[in-house]
Amino acid sequence: MYKTLTQKKLVIEFFEKNPYRDIKHPEVVDWLTKEWLKRKGEVFRDPDRAIRLLSQQGFLQKISKGVYRYDPDYIKTRELEDFTPAQKEEILKRDNYRCVLCGRGLADGVELQVDHIKAKDYGGKAIIENGQTLCAQHNFKKKNYNQTETGKKMFIRLYEASKAIGDTDTQKFCTEILEVFEQNNVNGHIVWKK
Repeated sequence: MYKTLTQKKLVIEFFEKNPYRDIKHPEVVDWLTKEWLKRKGEVFRDPDRAIRLLSQQGFLQKISKGVYRYDPDYIKTRELEDFTPAQKEEILKRDNYRCVLCGRGLADGVELQVDHIKAKDYGGKAIIENGQTLCAQHNFKKKNYNQTETGKKMFIRLYEASKAIGDTDTQKFCTEILEVFEQNNVNGHIVWKK
């Protein structure tokens, strides 16, 4: 009965049984790993990847970091845009074959990668202006630590610390930056208490 069951089908089954809900990542992973073991007698190796792929394909909506929703009325198919080899070469050349964050390059023995500045998952286009050269280390960090979330949290902490000691100049500086986050609806799930 379960011979044709794939990991993708199991993820789809979970979300189809739970439509219109904003579901946190741990709930999905716990159910998938338990159900896969029960049905197949095997370990579900990478449920995160299976969920992420369905989001990238437009089957799931990514509400915020680690929160997904299945809305049958919203499903859309979208093609994720990858850079062509010619575009990659142009971006590498423009950035002098060096990581734009640390300045290291092939001569330093690091692997270089062409990265979407605005991620493909969020609609980032495969155009030269949306590309940047990163070393493998910084590209990994960017993917695993959402830079805008990290930045907003840092400015909130700095704002709170400056408020506690009465540093009005730093408070004003942080307020201006945090207002830009809010005006552009960037990381709205991270609450800044003024």
